[in-house]
Amino acid sequence: MKKILATVLASAMALALAACGGGGTSTPSTSGSGSGAPAPSTGGDKTAISAIVAEYGQNTKQWWADFQNEFNASHDDIDLTVEVVSWNDISTVVTTRITGNAAPDILNIDLFAAYQDEGLLLPAKDYVSDETYAKLYPAFLDQSVVDGTVWAIPDLASARAMYYNKDILDAAGVEVPTTWDELKAACEKIKAYDPNIYPWGIDMTTDEGQAAAAYYIWNNGGDFTDADGNWTLNSDKNVEAIEFAIDLVNSGLTNTDPANETRYNLQDLFGAGQLAMMIGPNSIPTYVADGGYTVNYGFAAIPTNGGNASVSAGVMDRFMVFDNGYTDEELAAITEFFDYFYDDARYSAWVLMEGFLPATSAGGEIVAKEDPSMAPWVDIVGSCKFYPVAKAEWDDVKTGIIHVEQEALLGGNVKELLDGLQAEIAG
Repeated sequence: MKKILATVLASAMALALAACGGGGTSTPSTSGSGSGAPAPSTGGDKTAISAIVAEYGQNTKQWWADFQNEFNASHDDIDLTVEVVSWNDISTVVTTRITGNAAPDILNIDLFAAYQDEGLLLPAKDYVSDETYAKLYPAFLDQSVVDGTVWAIPDLASARAMYYNKDILDAAGVEVPTTWDELKAACEKIKAYDPNIYPWGIDMTTDEGQAAAAYYIWNNGGDFTDADGNWTLNSDKNVEAIEFAIDLVNSGLTNTDPANETRYNLQDLFGAGQLAMMIGPNSIPTYVADGGYTVNYGFAAIPTNGGNASVSAGVMDRFMVFDNGYTDEELAAITEFFDYFYDDARYSAWVLMEGFLPATSAGGEIVAKEDPSMAPWVDIVGSCKFYPVAKAEWDDVKTGIIHVEQEALLGGNVKELLDGLQAEIAG
């Protein structure tokens, strides 16, 4: 029998939501429902392993149902069960399972540090074969290091850039902005051209408000931490960055409800020609096409301030394995899961399906060849700036920075709010 660890995570884990993943539904959804249902478990003497994975988009459930069926059909000695859960619910679902002595074996999610800090995870080297480990981009593995040990491996990634509607900008006589001053001036011209078009999109929701903060903070020369890893949430550059974003909203140059309109709402507005510009992931073209939209778009570097170089924000999701007291057979089955998943052709198909970026060098080559429009993204993803997710406090910082933004939207003082967050996190 497996020994399931029963540790209650901090309440922040229940609130953690995905940075990279899709919106999904508001209630848990599993691969065992609908037309994409996997074959039923046969049990018997097989080694049983379980996985909870995040729902990235319209195709995720079917892909994992097919994966489970194919994996089980090709492994007579393993019984794999894959459960697909929406990004809105996955953190809560996993925390509930852990507290109920039913932690999954394998988890696909964005955050890992709180689980690691509670002693719940196995080091990646314990369950990843040398062959599979060698495929993974070292820059991605570095994002999951705590005390010199890699605790999770990259599933996929996305990079962010500024998307713009070429037709709207041309009609309004606007050049693609590269600085904050140019951005605000462009927004004002677009608003004057057609007040029914939102010039700029901002998502400060619980879905991805931390990304909005990063876009402005990083492109103002600020950061969440200093070079020594100390939190610098209330730095002058960070205050200036959030104030700039809030000013765009208060000036009527953005979507009307950034606290509730997610980037998926913004992507729908962009696809429908109602939003001129937004920062978003490389998967936007796939999302727009799958939604039946046709838009003449371009993408460019995120505008910056103060002469700083533009920073492309990177977001990475992970696989991790819970320390459930495995037998040798169970650990071997988990290793086989990852070898099967990271097969070059299979893994590339997974990444291309939802328009994300690969975490393996071979996957990058295949993706760039099969979809030339992805080639520039494959080139830059390895040099993206990432959230400091290896710090256990990041879960609380993520929730806190979104709270700061939403309070600022209601008229709160940004400096006072960031001062309070810094004091709470740094102690």
